[in-house]
Amino acid sequence: VHLIRGNHETRQITQVYGFYDECMRKFGSSEIWELCASAFDALALAALVGKGTGECRFAVHAGLTPGCDTIDQISAIKRVCEVPHEGPMCDLLWSDPEDITGGWGISPRGAGYIFGSDIVTQFNRTNDIKQICRSHQLVMVGYREMFDNGLVTVWSAPNYCYRCGNSGAVLELDENMIRNFATFGPCPTSERVKPSDDSEFQHIPDYFL
Repeated sequence: VHLIRGNHETRQITQVYGFYDECMRKFGSSEIWELCASAFDALALAALVGKGTGECRFAVHAGLTPGCDTIDQISAIKRVCEVPHEGPMCDLLWSDPEDITGGWGISPRGAGYIFGSDIVTQFNRTNDIKQICRSHQLVMVGYREMFDNGLVTVWSAPNYCYRCGNSGAVLELDENMIRNFATFGPCPTSERVKPSDDSEFQHIPDYFL
């Protein structure tokens, strides 16, 4: 199993969305959170699947960066650190594809960029990539292919935040690089149990329930 880093694997985001609080509640100190944060620092920023087959996929959490045109440039990024607020490392974890033309645009997220089919086509051609595989954006049916299948967004969390009603998906590639999208729904409501008010989870924000 190879894990790649996402925009939530940072000290700042884990303190905003509850992971820090959970560690404090369960272990009584920030030591476990600090160890996890150090592990996040060591995660790869991207991965190649099927290199040299002519069907190679480039896996990244979010998107591309104007700071790197090649895989070698991405490999040279000094990644063992907290994710900065700008620059190539930030872009790989925050950028999004959009139906735009003419290069790069300003991201409404406040970090990273938006990019269109011309950027994807050039990156894939330069690096002999069949498809960019990324996540980072909710897709109601679980996955969405764009730009003549040069990029796919795969979203694996069904019914995100217990309220979005979306499906989840997983992209499977066999030994011949033949792909299959496995889609699935959320756990049925009848089988999901919300923690009681007197449980150890009583202080979890409603966002996570």
